[in-house]
Amino acid sequence: MTGVDSQLLVIFGASGDLARKKLIPAVHTLVERDPANWRLLGVGNKQISDEEFQNMAVEALVAVGRSLEGSRAWCRQRLSYRSVAGGFAPVAEDIAELERAAGLPGNRVFYLALPPEAVPGTVEGMGEAGLHRSPGWTRLVIEKPFGRNGSTASELNRVIHRWFTENQIFRIDHYLGKETVRNLLVFRFANPLFESSWNRERIDHVQITVAEDVGVGTRAGYYDGAGALRDIVQNHLTQVMSLVAMEPPVRLSAQEIRDEKVKVLRAIYPVEPRDLVRGQYSDGDVGGARVPAYRSEPGVDASSTTETYVALKLGIDNWRWQGVPFYLRTGKRMPKRLTQIAVTFREPPVSLFDGGVAGQMTSDVLLITLQPDEGFDLLFDVKAPGEMTRLATQSLRFRYADAFGPLPEAYETLLYDVLIGDQTLFVRADEVEEAWRVYEPVLDGSNPFLYRGGTWGPSEADELVGRRGDSWLNP
Repeated sequence: MTGVDSQLLVIFGASGDLARKKLIPAVHTLVERDPANWRLLGVGNKQISDEEFQNMAVEALVAVGRSLEGSRAWCRQRLSYRSVAGGFAPVAEDIAELERAAGLPGNRVFYLALPPEAVPGTVEGMGEAGLHRSPGWTRLVIEKPFGRNGSTASELNRVIHRWFTENQIFRIDHYLGKETVRNLLVFRFANPLFESSWNRERIDHVQITVAEDVGVGTRAGYYDGAGALRDIVQNHLTQVMSLVAMEPPVRLSAQEIRDEKVKVLRAIYPVEPRDLVRGQYSDGDVGGARVPAYRSEPGVDASSTTETYVALKLGIDNWRWQGVPFYLRTGKRMPKRLTQIAVTFREPPVSLFDGGVAGQMTSDVLLITLQPDEGFDLLFDVKAPGEMTRLATQSLRFRYADAFGPLPEAYETLLYDVLIGDQTLFVRADEVEEAWRVYEPVLDGSNPFLYRGGTWGPSEADELVGRRGDSWLNP
């Protein structure tokens, strides 16, 4: 790891699940690679001591396989805690004192690991206490969801821009930290074989799936008021789709790459109700275990109409993608955990090998798997032994783990980008607002169709893609 300055990382919401399970382990890994002059300050409403915060961090590190003694030594050297209960001005004074004592130059990252409703007040408090300025540089990291609709996202941008400039702001979407997502740029723009085919002349349609085999879990308090469209589609799925569909940037810089992503979003037709299917899981079987219906989950309203599944069709009104449908879907309690992009290429203009013989010609398909088994598969037809017209589908296969070993965690990758100031895979203000524009007409729609836990969603989703003669590519 290179290019990381000495700095202070301040985590607001430091005692929450995100900090414990993701951020502290990621910071530990980064510091171990580059033991520069780092400090981590946890900030929260709780009144706890440095030692109590350090003990919490030690437990988090041991839980992910770090040694007990090594974790203790690291936490005692690097970690402190301050309560914000007395206001932001005392926290600002403590930050300045900590930097003086540790010999830090005043470079600061503020990570808001907070519930969405706490973000505006925290940003205002930071600004009023002067934390938007520092002797060095200042960066602000904000977790999704970024607003509940277009108007709330615009208002949140307004509040943040009152104190911070856009080049200080890192709106984080952890899906964009996955190596396979980041490799989409290399895959497309470093390989003429694929870039020359990446258009309406060669591609028939694109499917992007984010499937989870788990239910709502402990997130019912948030999820039942949000649903799959707000929780996954508007951010994760749309961000991945924009990387698949964007034009080549002028150069490989954050500004140019994000410019091209915004152009894609601006070219998308707003979603019509007929092109979206909502679903909600009922009881069923996942992985051989009986699972309850969504409405029976702890914390969920027994009459809830919140969707746990969404399938939709998008159209992009530009030269490259005119007439090529993009099908997006996400759901909970599906048969397996899977995030995958499926690019189906057009069939040859003349089907020489279709003659009623078993194993007829099929479309070539590129499968880009983002999780859990990151890699690529290119499916194509070959002649099977025997008759000339007997075909079989085979695969060219690549897996990251086979070639490079275990991949870094997404938060580790994105946090490193924050620390070096690379905004390439972080969401810009206009990206957020354009994404909300696409889904605004269908944010609050009809009651969801039911689908059994352990299936790939309601039959109405099959009918959605079937209008054009397409079908979902379920593994």
